[in-house]
Amino acid sequence: MQLTDEQKQKVTAWLADGLKLSDIQSRLGDECGLRLTYMDVRMLVDDLKLVPKDPPAPVVEKPEPAAAEAAAPAPAATLVADSADAPAQPASKVSLTVDQIARPGTIVSGGVTFSDGKSAAWYLDQTGRLGVVPGEQGYRPPEGDVEQFQAMLDRELAKLGY
Repeated sequence: MQLTDEQKQKVTAWLADGLKLSDIQSRLGDECGLRLTYMDVRMLVDDLKLVPKDPPAPVVEKPEPAAAEAAAPAPAATLVADSADAPAQPASKVSLTVDQIARPGTIVSGGVTFSDGKSAAWYLDQTGRLGVVPGEQGYRPPEGDVEQFQAMLDRELAKLGY
């Protein structure tokens, strides 16, 4: 597919503005009437010898030295979310652990304890599917806990590079 010089300039400007390839794909369809696959857009950007901007690195605060010395290494990382940050939901706590060694057949695994104190095991398999195995059969977590769990898991997996 051949783009006009004007269309090439638009793509260059969009990349300079920090748009992602999927956004460029949408804009090409909306503004130029070009329906391209994501792979077509990737090849187009490569053909134009353009490089998408990297997203800004997250700011990480360093712990105070006394807190860092007092922390002992644990067999699994534990995260706790307080839903007081989300005003639409009642206050509840969900905690998440990530296994240092993934369970067989998974790429990453761990555990979750919901606000009612019940726990479940979770895992991400080789195809990227998330599985949750409750501690008791037929268990359903309280409303809002699943969203908190998923948000926490997304953040933790991003830290681990998944």
